[in-house]
Amino acid sequence: MDRNETCTIVLPLPGRILSPNYPAGSAGSRIAKAMATKKYRRQAREATEAEGIESETWEQVEMQATFFHKDRRRRDGVNFNASLKAAQDGIVDAGLVIDDDAESWKTLPPIFKLDKDWPRVEIVIERIK
Repeated sequence: MDRNETCTIVLPLPGRILSPNYPAGSAGSRIAKAMATKKYRRQAREATEAEGIESETWEQVEMQATFFHKDRRRRDGVNFNASLKAAQDGIVDAGLVIDDDAESWKTLPPIFKLDKDWPRVEIVIERIK
């Protein structure tokens, strides 16, 4: 299989509410987090479908996320990758990748860049198998 087959999904930066560190202690905050997760998952599914990939579902992939922020400061890469869980689910929902389990999906450390005019995350998914 051609290891160079890739797909790039561009999404808004995940909101703070999608961070694993976000405290969802009250019923209201749990509902807000669930709604934000559902919305981000849908955005990822729609963005993936818009790419028009017509191959069979990919069995194994590597994901590289590049986060573009308005400012430079230290960021926690593990938390930022974890905040993309809903996006990964949306990509699976779109049928691009068979599953987001550890066997199917390898997540590379994130890259952080500066873009004052267009904050976003670019998720590059490379087909391994």
